[in-house]
Amino acid sequence: MKEVLAIAKALADENRMRALMFLRAGELCVCQIMEMLGLAPSTVSTHLNVLHRAGLLESRKEGRWIYYRLPGKGAPACSREAIRWLQANLADDPRIVQDAKKLKCVLKMTRQELCRHYKSC
Repeated sequence: MKEVLAIAKALADENRMRALMFLRAGELCVCQIMEMLGLAPSTVSTHLNVLHRAGLLESRKEGRWIYYRLPGKGAPACSREAIRWLQANLADDPRIVQDAKKLKCVLKMTRQELCRHYKSC
């Protein structure tokens, strides 16, 4: 029950749900997620930490950059099922469709371009 409660709490925020939907496209750097959400680095970090603790994200560090991705096959079934449910129910949401278009532009930018805006990258 503890895992399911953590997932429910993690999904109870629009920005966290949007971040999970961005990651359908694959792994993203924190700078890319910040650009997509338009939030302060500390706020984005808090959201990503909540998702990570709930088992809805995996992360890796490369140099000074941290990357996040959706969990793989080794993740708990409840995490994978929650993500499938979220994707099925939000795929046609106007905000998510708009985010998908914006993500294409963000993916064309280099990490260095993105990080110029954010001192903590």
